[in-house]
Amino acid sequence: MGDSDDAGSFVRYGIEDRPPLKKSLLLGVQHYLTMVGANIAVPLILAGALGMPEEIVPRFVGTFFVVSGIATLAQTTVGNRYPIVQGAPFSMLAPALAIIGVVTVNPPQGVAAWRAALLQLQGAIVVAALVEVAIGYLGLVGKLRQYLSPVVIAPVIALIGLSLFNSPDITAANQNWWLSGFTLVVIVAFSQYLDGRSTLFKLFPVLLGIVIAWVVAAALSVAGVFSPGAPGYVDLASVAGADPVYPIYPLQWGMPTVTPAFVIGMLAGVAASIIESIGDYHAVARLSGMGAPSGKRMTHGIGMEGLMNVFSGLMGTNGSTSYSENVGAIGLTGVASRYVVQVGAALMLVVGFVGYFGQLVATIPSPIVGGLYIAMFGQIVAVGLSNLKYVDLDSSRNIFILGIALFSGMAIPEYMSNVGSASAFQEGLANTAFLGPVLGTDVVANTVFVIGSTGMAVGGLVAIFLDNTVAGTDEERGLTAWAESAEADTDFASAYDRLVADDEPARAD
Repeated sequence: MGDSDDAGSFVRYGIEDRPPLKKSLLLGVQHYLTMVGANIAVPLILAGALGMPEEIVPRFVGTFFVVSGIATLAQTTVGNRYPIVQGAPFSMLAPALAIIGVVTVNPPQGVAAWRAALLQLQGAIVVAALVEVAIGYLGLVGKLRQYLSPVVIAPVIALIGLSLFNSPDITAANQNWWLSGFTLVVIVAFSQYLDGRSTLFKLFPVLLGIVIAWVVAAALSVAGVFSPGAPGYVDLASVAGADPVYPIYPLQWGMPTVTPAFVIGMLAGVAASIIESIGDYHAVARLSGMGAPSGKRMTHGIGMEGLMNVFSGLMGTNGSTSYSENVGAIGLTGVASRYVVQVGAALMLVVGFVGYFGQLVATIPSPIVGGLYIAMFGQIVAVGLSNLKYVDLDSSRNIFILGIALFSGMAIPEYMSNVGSASAFQEGLANTAFLGPVLGTDVVANTVFVIGSTGMAVGGLVAIFLDNTVAGTDEERGLTAWAESAEADTDFASAYDRLVADDEPARAD
């Protein structure tokens, strides 16, 4: 497709387009910078919970970037072939913290508590991920597609966007709001008001916003306006003190340990991740100007996510999933090229080994990340709601389902947050009359807590149940209009299909 001056065409680079390499490098970096907050936040949260030695943490963070790069290359090349970045999932964080809490209280003899807990976490992820591989490649997700109408997908995608509305990067009482606001204003100015003035503004609004805001924050930090530890402070000295190269390889922390109870808890995180990814696939398809994903494409996407979760567990991270931040970047820039995402992934794979880079990225202040979240996740909410154009919004049935799914998807995770932890939730369920002995078991309590803590999982399950049990016609639910624009299974060629197609002419010769 290439650059387009057509005001009616939002997508500037389509999925199969290949911009020049230099431009692709910058566009790829932009895609990755949108998810840097989450891909750093998850390992830092885990490192804190593990009590990991400070000298190990940079290498731990670097491992997440290496895994992200490899998983993204695998997904965009062999998996669903969507331009979607893979990274550390928040949906698997709750069971991970529960596992860490149990192991660190009573670690085995002769092994550091943080290492023992990390090995248990790795084992749980690897086994749970094998189940995800089966769910994907056995076609179970593809078969689920017939139950997913726009009435279901709209609230799921919207809840993905709403999931970070209360992130500390945005809502912390001591947050540097003027820096967050400055970041947001710069991104909005370049993406909405100045995009027609220059190709630079049109294609790189996020990158420009982050860089300009970071330069301002760094200058104010050097000038002493921002003091160390204050929101907005940029610690430039930490970059110079970083290790040049980190040794990152599979089983670098030791051989994973498998405990059945931990695996079951992690399965709940995997289930939540699958629901979120299905929503991401639909959002990417819509923003890329394509029809809704076929069952075959979703099958290969979830199957590949499972394989990369196995790889992630062997590398010693907290799993890998499709990243909503990247979806938001497509919405802001119109850059939906797989090639761009692949170039960015290759770059992240390399720099994940470089200590200076990881530390430089870590200096991006949380107010800048907060401003970025507002711009991108607001876009995702709108993309979710845009699916309602296929739905009969005069139908009281549809309005009821949409409302209760959205409300449940925000209220129940907030309740779980107020409960505080999986152990506290389990204790409360154990005291339930009659059903306490069943509800209070590790399996039930941890599963309910993890899924209940994930807004898009709660909203998706509520919407799926109601939309498929409350009477409604296919036309009313949006299935008829959606089917006309949806991708057919024959439209998606898997890696195996392409290999066979390439091999047939050779045989004919």
